[in-house]
Amino acid sequence: MTVTPAAPLSQTALLIELEPVVATNLDRHLKSAKEWFPHEYVPWGEGRTFDGILDGEAWAPEDSRVPEVARTALVVNLLTEDNLPSYHHQIATLFGRDGAWGTWVHRWTAEEGRHGTAIRDYLTVTRAVDPVALERARMTHMSAGYSNAHDTEMLHSLAYVSFQELATRISHRNTGRVTGDPRCEQLLARIAADENLHMVFYRNLLGAALELAPSQTMRAVADVVADFQMPGNGIEGFARKSVAMALAGIYDLRQHRDDVLLPVLRQWDVWNVTGLDGDGEAAREQLAAQLDGLDQAAARFEEKRDARQARLNRD
Repeated sequence: MTVTPAAPLSQTALLIELEPVVATNLDRHLKSAKEWFPHEYVPWGEGRTFDGILDGEAWAPEDSRVPEVARTALVVNLLTEDNLPSYHHQIATLFGRDGAWGTWVHRWTAEEGRHGTAIRDYLTVTRAVDPVALERARMTHMSAGYSNAHDTEMLHSLAYVSFQELATRISHRNTGRVTGDPRCEQLLARIAADENLHMVFYRNLLGAALELAPSQTMRAVADVVADFQMPGNGIEGFARKSVAMALAGIYDLRQHRDDVLLPVLRQWDVWNVTGLDGDGEAAREQLAAQLDGLDQAAARFEEKRDARQARLNRD
């Protein structure tokens, strides 16, 4: 007996069918999330007035006690968090502002809002970065707004944020480690814990969508993996900055494949999903090929990084 795959579901139908899953995972999230306060993670006693209308001391590079690559990563992470208004608009437009979906949209935004506040306060008080350059970068980045190739279709968006939240968690944790400042590491670990809970929420929704509309969802996953970009890709000089971060082991292709994509895909059990139509099967094959390509690209990058480090050691 041949089973005919179900017809594709509209976005409205998907929103309605997934609403109970949203409600269940929202309850789980609210029970798991821990209240925390950004001001408790900032060493306020180290603060000094900057130059300007209050006639303080101008920032100087020697004020910063964190390595250059850590400063780069901190700024990238902060500017990424700064674009929260664009992210909120995107998910509010896709998911709506009513019911369990709307409650999640606002809760997620409120939790994310703490991240930029805490990181900026830490950077300013400790004089880790030039505050003038930072503000100019914020204005440039936020004035451009944010969009990606998957922000108009719900399943693609769910697949994207499932991976992106985990990628952000890893980037924050590794950035904390390279700063050499236990206080910064503690702050970024706290932020990373939020990101992990957000990832679990989205991952669970996408897992339910795989059962509800397996072919549509498999296509969304394959498309997202094929051209995934971090939300900070619009930051001025992002390509150069991301290479520096990769060389420092903060976030690279190997981590992207092995620590982000593979764990989430295993959780979804994508290789054993049934009920796929022709395009769903093709998407799964493309997904496997994409992972193989990333494995090869990661190996090439690691080889070049090791050779670069060997040259630096000789010099």
